[in-house]
Amino acid sequence: MASPASLPPTAAPVPALLSAHTPRAIRDALVDAERAEFERRYAEEMDGAARTLDLTGVLTVLDTYRKIADITQRQGVEAHRRMLSQVTRLQNGQALPTVSGEVHKEEINARLGR
Repeated sequence: MASPASLPPTAAPVPALLSAHTPRAIRDALVDAERAEFERRYAEEMDGAARTLDLTGVLTVLDTYRKIADITQRQGVEAHRRMLSQVTRLQNGQALPTVSGEVHKEEINARLGR
């Protein structure tokens, strides 16, 4: 096995596996304002952790935004953006068309052939 001293000077170490839980992976999975908010909150918590040596805030931010990143990836970026747009419209008091739960059940059952 090669020791770090035997690597060519231009070779940069690259991890074989990247976790979806790294700050970079989380940031890359977020979109628009959520990404900017993550970057701001992560930087604030890292700054605080450097002073206090307490990573609790950093870990909380990572956990919170990892969940949002997971949802974004499962829904797809465009669907997530549509959802965020609808939230903004609701927060601004705009009416959005809705469908009752009973109608959704009927649609699901029809698709499942029930």
